[in-house]
Amino acid sequence: MYDRFSRKIDYLRVSVTDRCNLRCHYCMPPDGIKLLPQKEILNFAEITEVVRTAAGAGISKVRITGGEPLVRRDIVTLVKMISSVPGITDLGMTTNGVLLEHFAEGLADAGLMRVNVSLDTIDPLKYSEMTGGGDLNTVKRGIRAAVDMGLTPVKLNCVVKGSSVNPDAEGVALFAKENGLQVRFIRQMDLESGEFSIVEGGEGGDCRKCNRLRLTASGMIMPCLFSNVQYSVRKLGVVEALRQAVNHKPRCGSLNSQNSFYNIGG
Repeated sequence: MYDRFSRKIDYLRVSVTDRCNLRCHYCMPPDGIKLLPQKEILNFAEITEVVRTAAGAGISKVRITGGEPLVRRDIVTLVKMISSVPGITDLGMTTNGVLLEHFAEGLADAGLMRVNVSLDTIDPLKYSEMTGGGDLNTVKRGIRAAVDMGLTPVKLNCVVKGSSVNPDAEGVALFAKENGLQVRFIRQMDLESGEFSIVEGGEGGDCRKCNRLRLTASGMIMPCLFSNVQYSVRKLGVVEALRQAVNHKPRCGSLNSQNSFYNIGG
C-alpha cells in the first residue's frame, strides 16, 4: 500500500487493551482514566481479521501494544493467531516488562520475534516513583527472560523530557551496553499540543518516512498518532477502514485532542 505521498505503508501497530498495571506520569492522567467497556474492545477474531486483511494489502510488520499488552487475558493465544497470518514477517511487542518474566517462553513459542521494553531509569526508587509503584527488579528479570528466549534484539524505550544527556538516560544506555541490548530515546510527546520529535536510535517521529497505521483496542484505524482522524473497522468494515486510513494519512502529524497514549499504544 502507498499513501498520497508515495510512502509505502507496511507497518501496523495493534493496541489490544487500554488497561495497564503501571501508572507512568506521562501516560496516565493523575485523576485516572475511564476504561473502555469490555464489549467495545475488539476480540481476538476481530483483531486477527484486521491483521489478515492488512497483510493481504501489504502490511508485513505488526507490533502489539496496549496499554500493557501482557494484561490482556490469553495474550499468548492472540500472538499465535497473528503469527500464523501469511505475510507477517516481523512480529514484535512493546511492554513495560512487569509480567515479561512469566510470559517470555510462551510468547516465543507462539511466534513473537522480539520485544521493546519501556525503561526510563535504572534507579529502583526513581523507577517506582515514575511508574506509580513498579518494581525495577521484576522488569530486569523480564528482560533477561526475553533475551534467554531469543526475543531479540531487545530494545529499551527510554522517554526523556528534553535530551538523552541526563543521568537517568545515561544509566539506561550503560545498562543496555552491559547487557547486549539496544536503546531508543523518545522525547516526551504531547498529543494535544502536537509536540513530538524523531526518536533517537529509531525511525519513529520522522513523518517523511512514516510507514505505519494504528489499530486501537476499540477497533479504530488511525493513519497518524498526531491526528484526530480514525476509521472504525466495525462500522465501515476492515477493507474500507484500511483504505480510508491510507488515503487520508497526512503528510505530517499536527495534534490529537481525542485520544491518549494509554488507548492508542504510542
